[in-house]
Amino acid sequence: MADIVTRARRSEMMSRIRGKGTKPEMLVRSAAHRLGYRFRLHVKKLPGTPDLVFPGRKTALFVHGCFWHRHHGCPYCYVPKSNIQFWREKFKKNVVRDRRARSGLEDMGWRVAVIWECETADSDGLRKRLKGLLGRK
Repeated sequence: MADIVTRARRSEMMSRIRGKGTKPEMLVRSAAHRLGYRFRLHVKKLPGTPDLVFPGRKTALFVHGCFWHRHHGCPYCYVPKSNIQFWREKFKKNVVRDRRARSGLEDMGWRVAVIWECETADSDGLRKRLKGLLGRK
């Protein structure tokens, strides 16, 4: 099935999707800060440019959108009904890029963790997850 909107409209819609400062990322940043953890944002020198980097703990944290990064079993992980081939290729490239970034970080001695968009809805669970990933403060 072909795309249901024009190329120009699709381009406009896609241009509004941001990779930094997303709502899930802001929730994770806020929770980590409230717990007393200090971090760097989007360190370009590291593979994959992790969303949050905790240098003292040598931990890199990615906040992944369930749709874009394919959180299997999640209701947000679906394939749009139009332009299916495009989306399958797009998602495949995203997953491969994520694996490459994770491998690069691990090869450099970093611990890597992912917090999924759907996990940010439960603030208590998010705080527990961060404490588990980052240890005692």
